[in-house]
Amino acid sequence: MTDVLARLRELRAGDLPTHGGRTLAYVYDSGLSEVDEIAAAAHALASSANGLDPTAFPSLLRMENDLVATAAGLLGGGPATAGTVTSGGTESCLLAVLAARDAHPEVSAPSLVLPETAHAAFHKAAHLFGLRKVLVPVDPETFRADPAAMAAAIDESTVLVVAGAPSYAHGVLDPVPEIAAAAAARAVRVHVDACIGGWVLPYLARLGAEVPPFDFRVPGVTSISVDLHKYAYCAKGVSVLLHANAELRRTHYFAGADWPGYTMLNPTLQSTRSGGPLAAAWAVVGHLGDQGYLRLAEVTREAVTRIRAGVAGIEGLRILGDPDSTLIAFTADEPGFDLFTVADEMKARGWYVQPQFAHGCSPLNLHLSVTAASHGSEAEFAADLAASVTAARARGPVTVDPEVAAFLAAIDPETLTADQFGGLLAAAGLTAGAGLPERMAPINAVLATAAEPLRERLLLEFLGALYTP
Repeated sequence: MTDVLARLRELRAGDLPTHGGRTLAYVYDSGLSEVDEIAAAAHALASSANGLDPTAFPSLLRMENDLVATAAGLLGGGPATAGTVTSGGTESCLLAVLAARDAHPEVSAPSLVLPETAHAAFHKAAHLFGLRKVLVPVDPETFRADPAAMAAAIDESTVLVVAGAPSYAHGVLDPVPEIAAAAAARAVRVHVDACIGGWVLPYLARLGAEVPPFDFRVPGVTSISVDLHKYAYCAKGVSVLLHANAELRRTHYFAGADWPGYTMLNPTLQSTRSGGPLAAAWAVVGHLGDQGYLRLAEVTREAVTRIRAGVAGIEGLRILGDPDSTLIAFTADEPGFDLFTVADEMKARGWYVQPQFAHGCSPLNLHLSVTAASHGSEAEFAADLAASVTAARARGPVTVDPEVAAFLAAIDPETLTADQFGGLLAAAGLTAGAGLPERMAPINAVLATAAEPLRERLLLEFLGALYTP
């Protein structure tokens, strides 16, 4: 056992750090060591239990109902509010779409109205469940959904309208009251994607922040997703999908009796569900409690304020929109340096910041998910970011070989061959199975020149190459 664990520690040494506030995407760190200890102990106690049958493991049923009740209380729910614990935000969003679709079997070609800033999980839901996406442009300055345009996009085929609280890319809240009113007038469900904001926005509001209305207190909101493995600081992966009432939830349940085995009953997309993540979340939420989360929101808010000021104080950088929560996106306002290079320079200084490709009205930018663990290192972050911008200026913009760009332009993503993909890998200085280089700016610059369907296909091919033993 010692040898196996030593090998695991050796493997983990190559990962991004999950603690200390230096990885500003993917992980959410409370900065409290006892939270990890409690989560690990609770996970171990319940990992062998199976949520497939709540009558066999009533402890899991109790813990799930407790988490749903806590989330509902936080997000303006009432006695009728019902919910389900899922494996993460994507599953919560998938189930919200599935429930809306299956509530209207009379609609032969159902559609989903999305602001263009909606999370990719909804694109995945449309793909999996056969819905047509109606993408609505957002305000190019604020990046918030345009309620009039959203209302105009609703028609007889619409089964669900989505709003973000906040949207991931820019950290801004969509105008939920106006969107919900327009949807309610057409008797259409409204899902608020509060996966990343739902557990922190109510506490920020209590601390005096101006948080626009977004939860069940808004008439017309029918479902809300909130991830506990984000700002509830629980172990991955746990999310809660709340519905205004149990009738709205029923259509994402599945029952299967038409076979000779047991009758399979699933409230989620999964059948077998480990009790470990659920128990870990239940223990962490119980341990931190209301006052613990209020304190974590307070230090996170301070960190966001300081980091935002630090970014805004660096010549050549501009924050996108007016973030409402704990997320910040910023772009370069001059052509003398490249943000992909800034990201590489930050990684060399021990920070991970997330590049986001240009899309629609949103320019190439770097994204920060600020957590409680960021508190105390804001000045160091700002200094390193300023030094990274200086280094990027010295390196100059990344250029793409015209022949590579022409090669990309000639590729049809639908007919991409293995030889073409191998040629692109070679042009980027990569070989299959060799892993990624230290500096990603040249590769990201090449990807940025590709049309989005081709970029998707290229990255899927690369993903397949990575997942090859």
